[in-house]
Amino acid sequence: MPQSIYSITKIIVIRGLILIAMNSRLKLIKYLTAALVAATSTNIRAQEEIALEGDMRPLWEVGVFAAAFNSPEYPAADQSQTNVIPAPYFIYRGETIRIGDGSIARAVAIDKSGYELDLSLAGSFNANSDGNEARSGMPDLDFIFELGPQLKVRLSKFEFEQHGKGELFLNLQVRAAFSTDFSGINQRGYVFQPEFSYSQRGWLSEKTAWSVSLSPTWATEKLHDYFYQVDNDFITEQRPAYDAKSGYLGTDLSVHLSFNVTKDIRIFTFARTSLHAGSANEDSPLFRDKSTYSYGVGMVWRLWESEERVTGR
Repeated sequence: MPQSIYSITKIIVIRGLILIAMNSRLKLIKYLTAALVAATSTNIRAQEEIALEGDMRPLWEVGVFAAAFNSPEYPAADQSQTNVIPAPYFIYRGETIRIGDGSIARAVAIDKSGYELDLSLAGSFNANSDGNEARSGMPDLDFIFELGPQLKVRLSKFEFEQHGKGELFLNLQVRAAFSTDFSGINQRGYVFQPEFSYSQRGWLSEKTAWSVSLSPTWATEKLHDYFYQVDNDFITEQRPAYDAKSGYLGTDLSVHLSFNVTKDIRIFTFARTSLHAGSANEDSPLFRDKSTYSYGVGMVWRLWESEERVTGR
């Protein structure tokens, strides 16, 4: 891209972000919340160039990302929604505090060659119940955030003669869940989500990366209540009362692929299937589909980076 066009496009992007900030405070908060959920929902490592042990990367990066994706309105729902979110992004790879490098934000307590202890964040979008046949007449589902400790254990490293390097991890994650409609925050219980993940870079070219992960999820009763409980006030002929219970929620199988189109522009895509057969609340009238699917595509454009370099992991 010619330097003059590159600079002009930077100015256009910056002005666009300023216009977003000039909206009302509530709209801005909702927008930033949606952007944060988008980043966690698409799994931010799909956006980034996968870092392997020993890689040298900028201490900080600033840019923009945009993602379009389709996902179920809630776990085991039979209706989905499409979201398109453009937003700024910031990555900081400090020794203890790391932002946007493999997760949204991390406070690294222990970082050794084979394991790392930090904080993880996950999220999901809100859903309007009036547009959902199963939940019609019930309260809307709010934005959900999950925050908690994560222990990452490297199980193995791989080197391929013609296809780069790979790593296999076990991530043990425990998170507290919260929902918000921007008038208040409600605690929604806890989630336990172990994850096996394999990442490989250099598959088709030096900058091509892909990853696959498998993550079963268990949750406490409060989160299951939020998705599957039917109180007496919301009983209909097609929707009997139901008392949800804690236990198994489902298992996600995800695949991500990313590659560079220029030095600073990266394309990412992902697909995920969620398997809910055997869920603790499979008998709920709000449990509608044993298998659901999510997919999407996006772009990351790095506008500025530091000259200082640090190890990528």
